[in-house]
Amino acid sequence: MRRQHTTQILTDTLAAGNSPFLTLETLLVPLQGRAFGCVLLLLAIPNFIPAPIGIGGIMGSMIIVLGLQMLIGMRYPWVPARLRHRPLRRTSVQRFLERTLPLLRRLEHLCRPRMRVLTRGCASLFTGLLLTLMGFLLALPIPFTNYLFGMLMLAYAMALIEQDGALLLGLWLVSLATIVLTVVLSKSVLSALMQLF
Repeated sequence: MRRQHTTQILTDTLAAGNSPFLTLETLLVPLQGRAFGCVLLLLAIPNFIPAPIGIGGIMGSMIIVLGLQMLIGMRYPWVPARLRHRPLRRTSVQRFLERTLPLLRRLEHLCRPRMRVLTRGCASLFTGLLLTLMGFLLALPIPFTNYLFGMLMLAYAMALIEQDGALLLGLWLVSLATIVLTVVLSKSVLSALMQLF
């Protein structure tokens, strides 16, 4: 049986109910093992939306929590009950999904299940570690980095959702390079500021 795309599962879930409201739990339950990727997707998208300064700090902190959950080996993301069961207006969720569907479907066609061993087990602990570090960098007040880290988080989300270990391996390398580069640049900036003052 062909594996159903996440966008189709979300579309079917939204179409299945008649209530004007639904919850985050309603959206996550049908996704089962893809839930980590889907929560990460929800946290990545606000980085592309014009928002007040500080959105990176909020999203980064939440990504740190998500990464730590993967790092300790949790099989399903823990979301506070208050957020998990908070009513969401169905029409608002549908509008949001409709706006992002074209991009998500393009990403789904680029990704496919391969090298799945890198998407589970001990490998997922390493992914959790990198997401924690990347979330920390996103949370820092570094100008013009929201889009960069947002793109990385979006790619991580699709790799986890579609169980694309090949993409995940590439993201590991990019993440390590980004972390090293950020540390080096931060030291250079700090040294320059100390010389000025």
